[in-house]
Amino acid sequence: MQESLGISISDQAIKYAKVTKNNDQLDVASFGIKFYDNLESDIQQIILETNSKNIPICINTKDERVDYFSIFNLLSKNDTKKTIETEFESLCAENHLNLNAYEGRYVIVGDITNKDRNRVLYFTVSKTELEERSAIFRDNKIYSITPLATSICNIADAKKGENIMIVNLNENTTVTTIINQRVYSVDRINVGMKDVLEKINERENSYLKSYEACKNTTIYTMESNGSDDPNNKYLPFIMPTLFNIAQELRKIRDTYTKIDKIYLTGLGTVVNNVDLYFQEYFRESKCEILKPFFAASNVRINIKDFIEVNDAIALAMEGLGYGLKDLNFRATNWKEDLSTLLHSDVKSLGKGSKKTSKSIKINTDMGGPLKPTERWLIRGCVTVLIVLIVYGVCSVFLEKQINKKISQAENVINDTNNQLRSVQSDERKINEKASEYEAITSRLENASSEIASKQGRKNEIPTLLNQIVYIIPKNVQLTSIENNEVTSGNETKQHIIITAQSEQYEQLAYFKARLSNNGYLTNVTSSEGSKDGEYVVVTIEGDLP
Repeated sequence: MQESLGISISDQAIKYAKVTKNNDQLDVASFGIKFYDNLESDIQQIILETNSKNIPICINTKDERVDYFSIFNLLSKNDTKKTIETEFESLCAENHLNLNAYEGRYVIVGDITNKDRNRVLYFTVSKTELEERSAIFRDNKIYSITPLATSICNIADAKKGENIMIVNLNENTTVTTIINQRVYSVDRINVGMKDVLEKINERENSYLKSYEACKNTTIYTMESNGSDDPNNKYLPFIMPTLFNIAQELRKIRDTYTKIDKIYLTGLGTVVNNVDLYFQEYFRESKCEILKPFFAASNVRINIKDFIEVNDAIALAMEGLGYGLKDLNFRATNWKEDLSTLLHSDVKSLGKGSKKTSKSIKINTDMGGPLKPTERWLIRGCVTVLIVLIVYGVCSVFLEKQINKKISQAENVINDTNNQLRSVQSDERKINEKASEYEAITSRLENASSEIASKQGRKNEIPTLLNQIVYIIPKNVQLTSIENNEVTSGNETKQHIIITAQSEQYEQLAYFKARLSNNGYLTNVTSSEGSKDGEYVVVTIEGDLP
């Protein structure tokens, strides 16, 4: 009998389920959900209570990233791998991600929109997150670390030619779309049961009580009204979240021509009639709660008792041979693989309608004459030994040659880098000199402009005086004239200040008007006249046009 323990870890809760397989009969031996305070301590307690210390343990990844690439479907296996790696390297460069900080896995499916191309689902997980999650389990045997969004498909009854969606209403909502029994996409919705539990927890001050409140809540249909039900006091917290999820799910659903079924699973399914609520939004698809495919044929299992831990059951199935092996993020080494090979049973299927296993027994007693089978076995062992020796010698030789070539390549790279650094240093010096020359040129141009401007201003006063000669009244005398340069905004003007005197104020006013009307000055203003003996003195100001 095979056994496997699935543990689904979220921000607040641990779901666990121990699944057994006896021939083709699957059964759930123990299961539960626990809101934890100390994650490591609670997990060790679960392993102890379920007697799972020596069986495979399957867990989920945390905060995995999903990206999609499109590649030609005629590429060879090696070219496909290189293309996908190149695509991810480009993605990391565009998004400023550290390529070496992530571990990647991928699956390939046919593109339903283009028959000549394949669709790649590339999952990445932080290496730090993987190490921290593995460290929680100490010395216990972790068989797999897989994304929950793909592992949940292990318990779905997906039929050939059928398109389904699995909506995981956990703390964060994920939508897994399966097209013709193949995982086609994984979408995330930015709302989930985390929002509901946190709001209820503000009043209950306990995530467990908040979870129980959700279990006791019932969504009533249009024909009935559950507003008077005392258990539904938190329904106003639940309904907006479900409504937002339904709206986002509709957008995802509309990208496909046909979705036959929508399965609901996760924490949100504990709310009664949640499937009926979603059915009202998706009448073209059948909405129902996800149940493990083997549960219907097992009368000993009460489905309602463990649909809450579908996540853990689906993860446990990984340890029993189900799921996508290419998405296992657990690090392996040759010692584990060899140990598995040595401890595996060597069996052959017998002929007939019934499947019978016949173990091959090898006699290790070397006494007496050798039988033909034993001679062939010895010859085979010697041949394998010779092959291993030759392989080892060739490997050592090739390794030395490779290391030599690597060393030569590194020397060339270092020399090239040194040359590049020298070129960059020269380029910096040239740029510095060019900047200096540009600054000097700019200063010379400014100085030339200033000199030209000063020379131009020398003639401005004589020119103005020549013009004033023809308009100044006979009884007006100029006592001083100044030329000042003023800046208004981005414009520089020559501002003229004239001090004039006359025995009659009217003559001064006439003089001011002539300056303005003849266009000799603009913006002409004058001060009030002041008496200085028998003369009236005014100051007239204006700008040269």
